[in-house]
Amino acid sequence: MVEDLFEAALAARGNAYAPYSRFKVGAAIRSRSGRIHVGCNVENAAYPVGTCAEAGAISAMISAGEGTAGRGPAPIIEILVLGWSDARPDASELTTPCGGCRQRIREFAGGSAPIHIAGPEGVRRTFTLEELLPQSFGPENLA
Repeated sequence: MVEDLFEAALAARGNAYAPYSRFKVGAAIRSRSGRIHVGCNVENAAYPVGTCAEAGAISAMISAGEGTAGRGPAPIIEILVLGWSDARPDASELTTPCGGCRQRIREFAGGSAPIHIAGPEGVRRTFTLEELLPQSFGPENLA
């Protein structure tokens, strides 16, 4: 069932705006409703103000009215992130979410949520959010 996430993230990656790094990333979230929400990275000449694909997918999910973090079951069921440099499409390094995006995902996903990491050939590895962000701080800490 990960294939639909892969295809959605691959399509989103195709829309990425990465003229500086040429490192395009796409992300696809399956929400509790079963809908898929996508995002891509968007760079900016002032590097710190660019946005990550995961942040875009989360924003799309929230915009669709599915952001119930802290008010019910976590809306993210699973997420797939895929990215690689156009200059090195055969590179084997994993493109996992950055630290900021791990925390963003944590806001809307439980610790057991699968995070699939993919390259051009498909899924390379799956982690849980707890594996990527152990002992994390989240909405329930503020309840």
